[in-house]
Amino acid sequence: GHITALVENNRGYENLVEMLSLANTEGFYKHPRIDFELLEKYKEGIIFLSGCLHSLIAHNCYKGEMEKALEYAGRFKDILGPENFYIEVMDHGIEEERLALKGLREVAQKTGLSLAATNDCHYEKKEDWFAHDVHICISTNSLLSDEKRMRMNTRELYFKSPQEMASLFSWAPESLSNTVKIAQRCYVEIKKDKIYLPDFSVPEAYYKDNTEKKDAQFAYLKDLCVKNLQSRPGKFSGVYRERLDFELSVIKKMGFASYFLIVSDFIKYARDHGIPVGPGRGSGAGSLVAYALEITKVDPIEHDLLFERFLNPDRASMPDLDIDFSDTGREKVIEYVKRKYGESNVANIITYGSIMAKTAIKDVGRVMGLSATQTLALTKLIPNGYTLAQAIEESQELKRLKEKPEYEKVFEVAPKIEGLRRHTGVHAAGVLITAMPVMKYVPLAVRDEVITTQYDGNILTELGLLKVDFLGLRTLSVIDEAIKEIKEKEPSFDIDKIPFDDKKTFELLCRGETVGVFQLESEGMRRLVKNLKPSVFPDISALVALYRPGPLQSGMVEHFVNRKHGKEKIVYDHPMLEPILKDTYGNIVYQEQVMEIAKKLAGFTPGEADKLRKAMGKKIMDVMEKEREHFVKGCVANDIPKKTADKIFGAM
Repeated sequence: GHITALVENNRGYENLVEMLSLANTEGFYKHPRIDFELLEKYKEGIIFLSGCLHSLIAHNCYKGEMEKALEYAGRFKDILGPENFYIEVMDHGIEEERLALKGLREVAQKTGLSLAATNDCHYEKKEDWFAHDVHICISTNSLLSDEKRMRMNTRELYFKSPQEMASLFSWAPESLSNTVKIAQRCYVEIKKDKIYLPDFSVPEAYYKDNTEKKDAQFAYLKDLCVKNLQSRPGKFSGVYRERLDFELSVIKKMGFASYFLIVSDFIKYARDHGIPVGPGRGSGAGSLVAYALEITKVDPIEHDLLFERFLNPDRASMPDLDIDFSDTGREKVIEYVKRKYGESNVANIITYGSIMAKTAIKDVGRVMGLSATQTLALTKLIPNGYTLAQAIEESQELKRLKEKPEYEKVFEVAPKIEGLRRHTGVHAAGVLITAMPVMKYVPLAVRDEVITTQYDGNILTELGLLKVDFLGLRTLSVIDEAIKEIKEKEPSFDIDKIPFDDKKTFELLCRGETVGVFQLESEGMRRLVKNLKPSVFPDISALVALYRPGPLQSGMVEHFVNRKHGKEKIVYDHPMLEPILKDTYGNIVYQEQVMEIAKKLAGFTPGEADKLRKAMGKKIMDVMEKEREHFVKGCVANDIPKKTADKIFGAM
């Protein structure tokens, strides 16, 4: 039977999270479920209502089984107490519900329990009932015209006003005042300013004179970095030492020493057990600490990579390292992590699929009986990544079709369906590691026999939890096999010592022979490689960065190719841009370049530059507009004309 649980305080939130986790992992039979024993154990801080027509009490009232209804009500009252358990009354104009209402009033009178009036909300406004009906058809793969399809037998499942509720429950005004009292009792504040990292043990020698754990971890981290850099010729002097000190100071201030130790530990496990690990990519490659710990094999100073893109000293948010393992070894590393931190402290991460613009049109059209040809006429006019509103705004043809009678209803309903959750899945790489069992922090679910979180990766990061992406790459397995074969003939072969200026390799790339080369093997990319004819390693990384919709559509790729081969003059909008954009022939290709421009031309702090980079990378329009003002103002203060500053911002 259903029951409504409302969290009154933070203790209740913690209890509900655990109860939901156990309902999914231990009590699952077609649906998640709990029993009275769990209710007794986790009741603190939660207010319960008896539930809808599918609840143990209302269902028996509707059937006229009053003894059973009273028995259940008494049991709930004994466990939860009369101040935390209410008889829930609803009226959606459904006959069965009205029959149950009479019995529910009787149960309340005989048990001394109070009534609480509620309305089941499946959509926001009354007129949304039709869009909801369409959504049911999409979920059940049926047509609106199907006689025997699943449908709601009421149009009252919307968010009702106080006046509408007062009119419905004029026979029990106390049920309305109780609803307000319950709402006023509920207050939960979920903190987002704390970081919860798993415990990492460091050698006993670091605990001197009652040293705090975090200080011992930091001292151990620092020693590891210094020792490892000193062992590499030329990597522990001047600029390296300065950068290491800066990164370590930020890591200490933000309390992330254990993060680096945790990641370094499982990567070391992989390498020690012959599991291929990628050299590092993403923002983590900008960290010298990560390089010193051999988390990455990319020297950030040699490649002009910025630490602030990885860790922003102005804003405490969990670092995010993308770590590649061979597809055959990934699971072994995750098993090691489970052994080290505890099976219950590790969980996969859920993903939510949303209904995007094209799918909304396709699904709504199908449900309404439109042919595939008719819906295709609409979807082909919607660019990838566009919302329906953006597509209609830009396409005159779409505007014209929208007015046609056969499409009118589709365009009325599709925007309401767009953005709704479509399905859940298991994140391909994301794994959560916690200090205590995962269900002490977030609720768990089971997807295809895999235990996952119920919150997605973005929320987990906001909550200060450690999310690690264990990516399984087939390329690494292929490279590993190749190394083994080479070593049979050349035992001294070391892949880490391959030169980055090998002539034959560049000749091979220029011929477009890149099938099987990571990120360079698609047909479009092979064409681009042949056009560009890379001659230095930075050309290759630029290709990977440029091969995405924005640069391809804006003509930036052609500029890059033409400028490299001298067919087009390299122009800088301001002399200060030359040292930043020289390697990319005057084009802004990398997010690091955006950050450097903001710092050098507009006087941004590293943290502010990172905020701008993030807004541009994620296309957060309102933040970008604010930052434009900030950028132009900073440039003008630096004697750069406003018009030039505006142009540079536009290019970024």
